[in-house]
This record gives sequence, C-alpha cells and structure tokens, in this order.
Amino acid sequence: MQTKRFSPRYLYLCIAALAALLVPALASAADLVIKVKTDKTSYLPGQPVTVTASVTSADGKPVTTTAKRQIKISNPSGATVVENAMTSAGNGSYSYKYALASSAPIGTWKIGTEFESTSGSGKGSASFSVAKTTTPPADTTAPVTTPSPAGGTFSAPVSVSLAANESATIYYTTDGSTPTAASATYGSPIAVAATTTLKFFARDAAGNSEMVKSATYTINVTPPPTGAPHATLKWNGAGTCVVCHSKEATEVHGSVHYQWKGATPAIANHTTGGGKNAGAMNAYCINITGNWNSCSKCHVGLGAQPTATADTAQLNNIDCLICHQDKYKRVKANGVMVPDTANMTITMDQAVQTLHKPTRTSCLQCHATAGGGDGVKRGDIALAHGSTTDRAYDVHMATTGANLTCQGCHATSEHQISGRGSDLRPTEGTMPVGCATTACHATKTGTGGHVTTDINRHMARVACQTCHIGTYARNAFDTAATEATEVFRDWQQPHLGATGTYHPLMQMQNDLKPVYTFWNGSSWAYDLFDTATPDPATGYYPVSLPLGGINDPKSKLHPFKYKTASQPLATLTSQLIPVDTSVYFATGNLYNAINSGLVNLGLTAGAPNQMVTTYEYQALNHEVTTKDKALACTDCHGTTARMNLKQIGYTLKGAESAVCIQCHGFKPNPGFSSVHRKHVTDKQYDCSFCHAFSRPERGLRTTK
Repeated sequence: MQTKRFSPRYLYLCIAALAALLVPALASAADLVIKVKTDKTSYLPGQPVTVTASVTSADGKPVTTTAKRQIKISNPSGATVVENAMTSAGNGSYSYKYALASSAPIGTWKIGTEFESTSGSGKGSASFSVAKTTTPPADTTAPVTTPSPAGGTFSAPVSVSLAANESATIYYTTDGSTPTAASATYGSPIAVAATTTLKFFARDAAGNSEMVKSATYTINVTPPPTGAPHATLKWNGAGTCVVCHSKEATEVHGSVHYQWKGATPAIANHTTGGGKNAGAMNAYCINITGNWNSCSKCHVGLGAQPTATADTAQLNNIDCLICHQDKYKRVKANGVMVPDTANMTITMDQAVQTLHKPTRTSCLQCHATAGGGDGVKRGDIALAHGSTTDRAYDVHMATTGANLTCQGCHATSEHQISGRGSDLRPTEGTMPVGCATTACHATKTGTGGHVTTDINRHMARVACQTCHIGTYARNAFDTAATEATEVFRDWQQPHLGATGTYHPLMQMQNDLKPVYTFWNGSSWAYDLFDTATPDPATGYYPVSLPLGGINDPKSKLHPFKYKTASQPLATLTSQLIPVDTSVYFATGNLYNAINSGLVNLGLTAGAPNQMVTTYEYQALNHEVTTKDKALACTDCHGTTARMNLKQIGYTLKGAESAVCIQCHGFKPNPGFSSVHRKHVTDKQYDCSFCHAFSRPERGLRTTK
C-alpha cells in the first residue's frame, strides 16, 4: 500500500484556508453583551442582595446555554466573599442571592461576572453600597384621640366613634369614672341613648399615653305620648328602647341570655358559675373561645361582648327587637349587628311601633338553629314548632293543640327565664318547670290521674317525658324541611357550605329512640381546662352527664338524646382542645384550627394531640306526642328493644336460684308481670326482697 504525500505548498494553502475560516469566530469571542444590576443600590447589614445578569449575543439574542456563568462579590477591602455560579432564570437571565452578614463592612461592594458560551464570552460588573444601620429616634409622642361627634346636645341617640392619629389602643368609660388600662377597649362605635359623659385616652405601642379626655352627650329625646307608647315611635338606632326602658335593659344585662353565664347550682363539679361565656364545652362547636364574632350571631347583643358592668355602652348593646319583633331581621357588618331591612317586610319604624311579647318564633330563631342548623343540636326543638298544625309532632306547641308559647312552661320574671337542660350549665329563674301544675296537668301526680294504678305508681320514679316522648327528631307532616338532628360530628371531614364557610361532617337522623337513664336534676359537665377522663366501658370522653341512680330518691328515669363527636385531645395534659372555629370555618384546615386552639388553651402550637370520641347526654322535653301514642307497658317490660332495664339497675341482688329460696323452694319464672303482681301487688313485698334497691315511698313490707 502506498502512502500519499502532500507537497509543502499544498499544506500551506490548506492551513491558510483553515485560518481564514477560524478568524471570524475568534474575532467574535468577546462579543457577549452582559448587563449586571442589583435589586437596590444600597443595603443595611443583614439584608439580602439579589443580583441579576442579562446575557445576549452580539446580534441581541438571549444566551440560554453557557459553559461558564461565574459571579464574584468583593467587600470594600477587596476580599472576595463570593465566588460561585449564577442560576439561570431562562431567556438569557441569570440570578444570584447573597445575604449580607449582620457584621457586613460599610462601604462600596463590587460585583464581577464572567460568561462563556458557543456565542462567545464576556464580562460584566456592578456595585452596591452597604450603609450603617441607623437607630430611629425614640417615640416619645403620645397619640391624640378625637371623638365624632365631639359632644353636645342631641334630640336622638347617637353613635360615637373614637379615632387616634396613630396605631394605638383606646380605653374608655361611660359611667363617669376615669378610665385605666383595665377599662373597656374601643373596637366599634359606642351607642349613646341617654345623657352620658364619655371619658377616654389612647396608648401607643411605645407606651405613650395621652391625658384622659372627656366628652358629654346630652340626649333630649321626647318620650312617646301617654296612652300610645309605641304608635308614633321612630327608630333612632340601638338605644331607642333604653330611653324609656333602662330598668328592663338592666334586667336583660344581668340575665343568662345576655351574659351567657350564670350560677350553676345544678352542676356538681362546677358550682361557682359557668356557661358559654365561662368555658363550657360541648360536642357541637366545642367552645366559643377564639370566635365570638361568629358565635354571637345568636347572642341578644349587637356585637360587643358582655361585661359585668351595666354601663351605657352595655345597655345600648342589647338588641330588644330580636325577642320582641318577629319581623325584625339583622345581619352582622364589621362586627356589629345592624337591621337587615332588605329582608324585612316592615320598616324599622314599623318594627318599634308593633313590638310584642316573645313568641315561639322569637325563641326558635336561635334555640332551634343552635349547633349549625335547624334541629341540629337539641333534637326535640326545630323551626317547625313555630307554626306546625301537627298535634302528633308536638301536642303542646301545635296550633291545633295547646298552642303554648315558650313562656307557658318557662315562667319568666324580670327577664329571668326558668328551666334548664341536663347539658346546660346556668340555672335561672325561681319557678321550676313541671307538668303537674295547676294550669296544666294538676291531676297527673303519683297518686292518681292516669287510667291504671300501675301507671300512677310509676310517677314517683319515671318522668312524664319517658312515656310521652317515644321518639324524637320526628318530621312534622306540614313542613317541607326535615326535622332531623345531629348524632355524630367529625371535624376531620370539612366541606364547603352554601354560605361560603366550611363545616365539619354532621350525620343527621330522624325518628330516634331515646337513651334512658336516671336523673336527679343535677349534672356533671366538662369545661375548658378540665382534665378529660374516658369512660372505661367505651373509651369515649364525656362532656355532659346526667347524675342520679336507681337508689337516689330524687332521681327519675328520663329520656335523653345521646350524641357523639370526633374531637381533638391534648395528649400531654389530657385536655379537650377548643378547635378555633374562626380558623376552621374560614379555611376548613383542622390542623391550623387545632394549633390555634392549643394556643387558646394556653399550650404551644404543635403540642401533641390526637382525635378522640366524645359524647354527651341531652334531656328531651319537647315533641310530646298525643296520649294515644304514649308508650305501653310492653314497650319497656319483657323486651330490651327500647330500654334494657337490667343495665339501668333493675337487676336481682343475686342469682335467681338464690333469691327465690329466701322465701320458698325454687319455682320456674312465669315472667315479670306475673311475678311482680304476686309479690308486690298481692303480698306487698318491697323491691329490696329481690333487688338491690328499695322503694320506701310505696309503703311496702320490708320483712316477712
């Protein structure tokens, strides 16, 4: 094989041609255009610096692929503090972030960049300065508060606003006393319906306080003409009623309906007081802590939280119309309840001119919709009670039945309302609620009034409701809505409601059989900060329990709604967590709502917690059906389909064989009715012969 040889001249020509091809590329090797800048020209020590570089080729096209994209940052002394690669942001843009140290030297810092690509190479530069941190002068100026209106004489109640010229907390009083940092804080306009001296001052974050100021508002309202107190009355805002009814307003202010707390003589473990506004917990919305704004929609106030002092601001916060005008509607705006005239069929002037005593509709607008909707909470109270004609649904409230108002049973005096449920903390009013009253069922007592002697004998130990409320959460036949009630609530399953707020899963059911147990009228209740202890039989945590027992002479067998829920528990302290519903309703995020609830509980966000099942009993007192639908003897005796009498306490004091031979040889058991008739009715033996309880009120024999 021959090797081909090239002449020297030929090789020279080839090299020359190759050089001619390379010269343009080498000539453009420094043609990259690089523009470097920082997000600011001057920084303080400790601040972040963002550097960006725009890289284009000589023809203006972005350079997106680079072999080198180096950045160097030098401090004022020339020392290199950064030598790194920049990050591509796409389309020829590159960036780098550098955090200045808190000790970064003062002066001019320099930035150098160097890029290489197939399009060429190039360098860019920029600079920035680091300035000395300056300490702002101390704030020694007190804020200035201005009232609007500024005081004077007025012919109608006024709403007074307080505004400070800087961010500050405003403290005020309306009773003439000098305000302090412990006084009420301004949050919304103050309603002034009677002559009042308003005193106030503001304090800013630096602790500067202005001198106490005052403004006097003289209200000269012409009272309605005698004989027609409301016929010509004009609506003058929240204080319209207080002008003439300050005594009644003061009564309301001290009531449980306004305070949402009160005396608790019937709560065995919290005898000094309690209620919604004093830490009460339940298996529905759990607790009002953290969400007064939402919970107060059913409060008889206009938005401000109740305080112990019945000053002008508090009295003017009372919304009389919510109980005394069925056609009145209201809506919350900026934390304050205002008339919702767009959804009213009368004007506000007409509203105050046609006031009336509370009706069923007045009471039901709050009591029927508690817990999140119609019938949800109580199980035996629904909006249908306001106008139903169905006697079988509720013989007491049906318009074709007794057509009773709520006050027919819940006697009211000076705005104190009698009656309470097993799960409600405060007790108010001196008149007990009962069936065998002079006005109602005077003959239905333990000594007579029923058809059979056997039924009459039950009266001492069995509540009227037990036989006359065989089921609850029934549907009224003349309403389109369902009167179902909630039986389980799961906060772990949020859903977005029609109103734009999130709600937990609520399992609703109709036509439920009650749960039965003995109740002496007192209860055990779980409150905020209590230690939670599970029921050893179920592992569930109680939040409300009726107290009593088969041997308690004050106890009667009552029907109850039994309700469960999935709620969070702080595992280290064994405390139920008040889920912050302001967070949950807005976002549906249970994790964040629990963390906020932990903080409200006084614990740390993120503290260990777990979901547990809670339960509560709620006494059933409404939905009393017609007498033909009352329970029969066979509904309770001889079957456990409705109630298990043995579980309630009706057990033998020993084995049947041992109990029977106390008096005679062992005989086959012919059944409850036969045995009971022979031993109690015929021989007059007391229950203690065979059972672990006695009935001394029957006057039976305790010895042979």
